[in-house]
Amino acid sequence: MLRIALLVALSGTALQAQSPAFDVIIRGGTVLDGSGQSRFDADVGIRNGFIVSIGDLAIGTATEIVDARGLFVVPGFINIHSHASPDALPTAVNMLTQGVTTEIVNADGSGPLDVATQLARLSGPGLAVNVGGYIGFNAIWQTVVGASDRRPAPDEIQRMRAMISAGLDQGAWGVSAGLDYKPGYFARTEEVVRIVDVARHARTNFTNHDRVTPESNFSSKAGMAETIAIGEKSGLVPVITHMKVQGLEQGSAGEVLRSMARATRRGHYVASDAYPYLAGQSGLGSLIIPGWAQEGGRDAMLKRFAVPPTRAQIIKESEEAMVARFGGPQGVYLPRTQQELTAVMKQTNAGAGETVVRILEQGPDPGAILRFGSEDDLIRILRDPVTSMACDCGATTATRVHPRFYGSYPRVLGRYVREQQIMSWEQAIRKSSWLPASTIGMSDRGLIAAGMAADIAVFDPKTILDHATYEEPALPSTGMRFVLVNGVVALRDGVATGGREGQPLRRSTNMPSRPVNDRRRSLKFRGVIDGREIAVDITHRAGARDATGTVSIQGWGPVLKLGTLQVSDGWAFVTGVTGTGTLTSSFAAVSANTPLDVFSVTADSRDPSTAGSAAIVLTLNGKPVARGTLAARAVEIK
Repeated sequence: MLRIALLVALSGTALQAQSPAFDVIIRGGTVLDGSGQSRFDADVGIRNGFIVSIGDLAIGTATEIVDARGLFVVPGFINIHSHASPDALPTAVNMLTQGVTTEIVNADGSGPLDVATQLARLSGPGLAVNVGGYIGFNAIWQTVVGASDRRPAPDEIQRMRAMISAGLDQGAWGVSAGLDYKPGYFARTEEVVRIVDVARHARTNFTNHDRVTPESNFSSKAGMAETIAIGEKSGLVPVITHMKVQGLEQGSAGEVLRSMARATRRGHYVASDAYPYLAGQSGLGSLIIPGWAQEGGRDAMLKRFAVPPTRAQIIKESEEAMVARFGGPQGVYLPRTQQELTAVMKQTNAGAGETVVRILEQGPDPGAILRFGSEDDLIRILRDPVTSMACDCGATTATRVHPRFYGSYPRVLGRYVREQQIMSWEQAIRKSSWLPASTIGMSDRGLIAAGMAADIAVFDPKTILDHATYEEPALPSTGMRFVLVNGVVALRDGVATGGREGQPLRRSTNMPSRPVNDRRRSLKFRGVIDGREIAVDITHRAGARDATGTVSIQGWGPVLKLGTLQVSDGWAFVTGVTGTGTLTSSFAAVSANTPLDVFSVTADSRDPSTAGSAAIVLTLNGKPVARGTLAARAVEIK
């Protein structure tokens, strides 16, 4: 009997040695978990695409060990303003080398109206990064109203409302708009509110490229005030996207940020995103040719160019727009031909407006780099606590683009954090991960915590830096060493592996847009959900890494570790690890055969479908396993 017992023990030891406990261990790094709290040294253990352990895993075994000594280990960055090219998403090298693991497409009101079909098509050839989408206001307006400046009929308003509802039902992460772009430009503020307030019940966001008009003397501040007003009146979180203070209003970023803070104090949270450059990229004619001249589309515009008096008026107003918004023709650069507009003016011996018109007459709009602002304004915007980092770029293989496509996130980290020290490393990581996730309603990504999806970036804080310029915009950034997407290494030693572990991400009913809440918070309830008894009593103290307390779910193993408790108005979400192991600092009791599952619990007393009750949703290993309701008074969220 002793011999048999010894053989069993030895074979068990051999099995454990041969079968690693983890898929990946990121070992020896300094973790900045996305919360904004102080960094700490720890190993990160990953299994089946999720984070299952954070601590000392020195004797832990894994299929792959990522050596993170001297490196920062952070949540993968979430780009909530993406213009990704579908054919580049299977590789997404330019985004992986920046640390981006999730892209939210259909920015500025663009994109297909069938978000479900779009995500299915994008994921067909495989995705190097995760992808979600907005439902685009401009695309809806174009479909229903067309390119003319006319008022929509009541039945057309209802059609557009129905399209937004359908997009949200298909998992869209909010309503995006580009009211500065035609024909969305022709929609009046009150019409936009009537259309998008159908999304009020979804508790989502309205992200908008602000409308800057000659009637407002090309005021950025007026455009941003409109975005805030639309959000407030429609009951959505207004997001001032790629926030900037242009041209004649340079130096007034503080005023705009204060107006956002006042709206938040009124009870209407306002957020923003920004990229670290003083120039944008758009169509050459889109923001320069007056709106009335673009009505009806390109063919109608070209006909107006052909009428001498009309052409003269277009040229005059185009030059006024260039001066007010971009400092004149010297603020316009043509990346396709790598020429300044002023150089083309000399070649053609024509003025600025005439040169723009001639370029547009020659063929499709070539695009332009448009310089707009001041460094002081940019720094104030980047530092503001509600500003997420978002590059206004996306996966691409193009090389004649804005340098933001290759350098945005490393530029923030290398130039603005390490060199200029405008904010701490922890703040910059929070602005690139948990904050953008919360802004759009995402709950299971953006943090390094037990039970969260294993989207992780590992970089060298001493060398992270952008190199792309306007003249050489495709120069890759350096310093990003490893990137994991859903627990699989997609970038190893700075080189893309070709992995296609990205997933299409869809927003659900119980994912409200919200501010980050890092104060003391708690969740407590007891009841029966789908036949399972469940009891939750947990607290997350301000400054603590993880929640503490008890979670008991009938039929599940004991909860071994809790992650971060996220809380908003009447809503709470927590992840954790359950199983039969013992999550000690050494992880000695866990082998490859030890059952470990990740779970999440959502409590939502404002779910619009529950009519006064609180929705309780349980997931296990990323899949919903139970859903039910409890009396709202039985669920205590603080």
